[in-house]
Amino acid sequence: MKKSVNWKVWIGILLSALFLYLSFRKVNFAEMLSAFAKANYWYVLPMLVVIALSHFLRSWRWQFLLLPIRYVRLPTLFSALLIGYTANSFLPAHLGELVRAYLVQRNAKMSGSAVFGTIVVERIIDVLTLLLLMALTLLVYPELPEVARQGGYFTIAGMVVIMLVLLVMKVHRAKSLHVLRSLTGFLAADRQKKITDLVSAFLEGVVPLKSASHYAIVVLLSLIIWACYGAVFQLGFYAFGFTETYSLPWMAALVLLVTTTIAVVVPSSPGYVGAYHYLCLMALLQFHVPESEALTFAFVVHGINFLPLIPVGLILISLEGLSLKQVQNRAAYDSEGTPQ
Repeated sequence: MKKSVNWKVWIGILLSALFLYLSFRKVNFAEMLSAFAKANYWYVLPMLVVIALSHFLRSWRWQFLLLPIRYVRLPTLFSALLIGYTANSFLPAHLGELVRAYLVQRNAKMSGSAVFGTIVVERIIDVLTLLLLMALTLLVYPELPEVARQGGYFTIAGMVVIMLVLLVMKVHRAKSLHVLRSLTGFLAADRQKKITDLVSAFLEGVVPLKSASHYAIVVLLSLIIWACYGAVFQLGFYAFGFTETYSLPWMAALVLLVTTTIAVVVPSSPGYVGAYHYLCLMALLQFHVPESEALTFAFVVHGINFLPLIPVGLILISLEGLSLKQVQNRAAYDSEGTPQ
């Protein structure tokens, strides 16, 4: 990988180490092993089914976001999504999203920057859904962990800024590109043109949906996708017996969903290791689940979400005629801002 990505990897590793330290500092390892042994792993199968369904629905939603630019086959998008998620397990800062854009560009013969524009729109939709869920959570459970509350506010504020910038650039495209040329005037002419072309192509992906009905479909799919995420946590509660032992209320899965999403939405360590576990631990402590059992739950649910993706993603990468190293290099190349 390029040096520009290496420093991101090291920051990700340091973040993981910090959050893992915070997670493990008070746990009892014997109690963790006991919790692992007592869990009912028959619930893993329905959890995997729900996770697979969420991935399919997310690919389907992505197809609607791409339709104004070009029709892309669902299998192409599903494969690119899973490979991108696999790349995120090894790369920091959501660089797997660049891999997703490259694969669709490669297979659908379209601008990678325009594809990436639809991925940004997808993330904006996710944050808007998170905002809705966070408001619902605060309504039914005001004691949301402070780390999740502050992280949510930061994420939402950042996304609002991105939305406003995209809106202004889209509406005033010519003026925005003129300002960009002025800001990059110190660069060589060819480099300046590459950056301007990249931003221009990116804006091509930030487009209205094809019809009014598609907006309703995207909203419905978004709600079902997030309901799937919440269902995974609820199934995990049954697997560990938390609903009976600690009388977890129905909103516990909602609180956990909002809290752990902060680790996923904000660019962090590869695979969100550490941040995910710490936030999951903080959420379960709110419901008086002991630290050792809560951290065990976090590791199991995280593993179910991410570990099956790795062999599937590696197989799909091989079917694409690529290697993991090539995927990593591609993410590094695209992170340099080189337009496609």
